[in-house]
Amino acid sequence: MSFLQLPISSHTRTDHSIILSPIPFSKKKKRNNFLSPISSFHQYRLGWPQFIIKYPPQEPFPLSLLSLSLSLSLSLSKEKPETSRTMRPNKNQSPINIKIITLSLFFLLFLVLVAWSSFSSPRSNPSPKAENDDLTNPSSSLSTDEEDQPKPSTPACPSLPLTPTCTKTPPSLANALVHYVTTNITPQQTLKEISVTLRVLEKKSPCNFLVFGLGHDSLMWTSLNHGGRTVFLEEDKAWIEQITEKLPSLEAYHVTYDTRVHQADGLMETGMGDECKVVSDPRFSKCQLSLKGFPSDIYDMEWDLIMVDAPTGYHDEAPGRMTAIYTAGLMARNRENGETDVFVHDVDRVVEDKFSKAFLCEGYLTEQEGRLRHFIIPSHRTRSGRPFCP
Repeated sequence: MSFLQLPISSHTRTDHSIILSPIPFSKKKKRNNFLSPISSFHQYRLGWPQFIIKYPPQEPFPLSLLSLSLSLSLSLSKEKPETSRTMRPNKNQSPINIKIITLSLFFLLFLVLVAWSSFSSPRSNPSPKAENDDLTNPSSSLSTDEEDQPKPSTPACPSLPLTPTCTKTPPSLANALVHYVTTNITPQQTLKEISVTLRVLEKKSPCNFLVFGLGHDSLMWTSLNHGGRTVFLEEDKAWIEQITEKLPSLEAYHVTYDTRVHQADGLMETGMGDECKVVSDPRFSKCQLSLKGFPSDIYDMEWDLIMVDAPTGYHDEAPGRMTAIYTAGLMARNRENGETDVFVHDVDRVVEDKFSKAFLCEGYLTEQEGRLRHFIIPSHRTRSGRPFCP
């Protein structure tokens, strides 16, 4: 018995074949000339010569197989083998082959059923691959919905003011709130003066903030520079112990000054010398105004903000702020790159007024509010030949 195998393309995942097998004509088998499943394959007998179309039952029966089987049956039924001419014709057989018409009608009905089942099966039976993807990646089903929804912008913490994403108050801010609510002592600077430094901290914090002086406003500066480093340099050792006992989170160092306010005029003349116009590390400067007794970490750090609000300078025997102002300007010029915001308080006094204009330079002065001056000094190491003052 010979077989004819015709490979076709299908919408299923594997290639299938139609196996057409001629079946000898027999009156005993006429009753079997209808669709019937056999073993693990679907077997269909079409016309004469009879053909068997085998197809795995677990897959939907393709529409193309039905069309092919029907066309083969109709075309081949017209060609009788030579042996059929010698057989006795059936008296009841009509000119039109009733069997072919009946079988064709049956196939048309079966075609409608298969088309309906194949049209609805992809929706009710998802592919195993899709099911596995859903199991291994549960978030994939939500991706389209999440993409359609607008995503609100969430700035990183910390931020000023607090955003909904920053629901917990940092400990330093909480301590500052409690401290200033429960004390009658207020910072020496006014609200407008504090606001000048606050605007800079809002842009630069967290940053490196060096403050000459330790006072009642120190906790405020540390809190406003939350996440950064704020260091205080204080001349009075007993005052450091008193403040840090109440506020141990503050970083303060004891420093000494060997100048007096009544020496200010002579120090001004010294500062006009060429050795004081050279930009270098304050530790190695030859200028008499340069402070060299700070901890090494103070010189190694590049400070983004420097506040000069100390040492004491309201009487002649006080250390005065001559050297503090000069050293702050030298640190700002000696940084690797960028700019440093330098603030000087109490500029209503003679020393603070003259020395800030001379060594921080009026050309670098950007703002004055009350007794506070704000200078922005660029690095002098990025461009050689830059004058000490513009």
